[in-house]
Amino acid sequence: MACAFGEQMLFDWSAEGDTPGLGLLPGKVLRFDLEGQVQDDGSRFKVPQMGWNRVRQAQPHPLWDGVADNAFFYFVHSYYVVPDNAAHTSGERCTGVPFTSGWRGITSSRPNSIRKRAPEAGLRVYRNFVHWNP
Repeated sequence: MACAFGEQMLFDWSAEGDTPGLGLLPGKVLRFDLEGQVQDDGSRFKVPQMGWNRVRQAQPHPLWDGVADNAFFYFVHSYYVVPDNAAHTSGERCTGVPFTSGWRGITSSRPNSIRKRAPEAGLRVYRNFVHWNP
């Protein structure tokens, strides 16, 4: 499981400092560009994006066992992953733009959200990871 900078390094390239990654997972990491966009309530999007957001499970995965679809996860981030292969997306969220909030590849996976605080859903994903046997 990789979070934050560790996640960025697994992919081919990151916009944070125009940095090449390890290339273990095909794709790139982009910075949110939400200038001038507004949310449904009329407030503007902010970067870094911080707060509780629902994550849609794009496809089944052992990490989702016991986690409701559209469960809330806490996000603190300015960057998001764009896998080259959409089949590597296991969770999605929309913050001005739709983005991958969970990915899978090699023998690892990651929900892009359990950073600072985690509700029961986030703790469940960590538990599932510890007991996962890929």
